[in-house]
Amino acid sequence: MATTSDRFNINSQLEHLQAKYVGTGHPDIHRFDWMTNIHRDTYSTMIGNHNMISYVALCQNVRNEKEKEVHKKIEKKKKVLQS
Repeated sequence: MATTSDRFNINSQLEHLQAKYVGTGHPDIHRFDWMTNIHRDTYSTMIGNHNMISYVALCQNVRNEKEKEVHKKIEKKKKVLQS
């Protein structure tokens, strides 16, 4: 069974991670802020990975020539989330 010091140590580590990484959230975070973090992380992952963009294009039934248009749409959404 966990002792009081173990619980304090785990909580302090969690607070440290939440302070260090913005997207990990905290107990007082609003739903909109949390969703913004999730969307920002998802779009940045998609933009940074060509295979992911190809997968999205395939799922949206878009030809390979139009992958760049999908990429531009994702960038626009990312800019909206950043503002």
